[in-house]
Amino acid sequence: QVQLVESGGGLVQPGGSLKLSCAASGSIFSTNTMGWFRQAPGKQRELVAAITSSGSTNYGDSVKGRFTISRDKSKNTVYLQMNSLKPEDTAVYFCNSGPSHWDGSGNYYYTPYYWGQGTQVTVSS
Repeated sequence: QVQLVESGGGLVQPGGSLKLSCAASGSIFSTNTMGWFRQAPGKQRELVAAITSSGSTNYGDSVKGRFTISRDKSKNTVYLQMNSLKPEDTAVYFCNSGPSHWDGSGNYYYTPYYWGQGTQVTVSS
């Protein structure tokens, strides 16, 4: 049975930093892409970042240059380092896992099959 357990969310002031962690159980970690989506109230769920089993990364436009995704295979854990946080980053952040690929035109496709329960990130003064 696959389980994804997030941690590290909380309240932070604008301009601050947070680091989210997601521990994965089961056999998915070594082969699947791992990623983070987020959903703010009244908005659609959006891709924040994803990292393949070989370490290739992809980021949502709104977080490029501020967030960094990484994975530690020895710990079956994926991390999301979030810097220069803005109020619009406030959302529930979900860890997930599934297959991904780039097509011949450079478009990225990521289809998570497994989801964590989510962790709240609030950016406010």
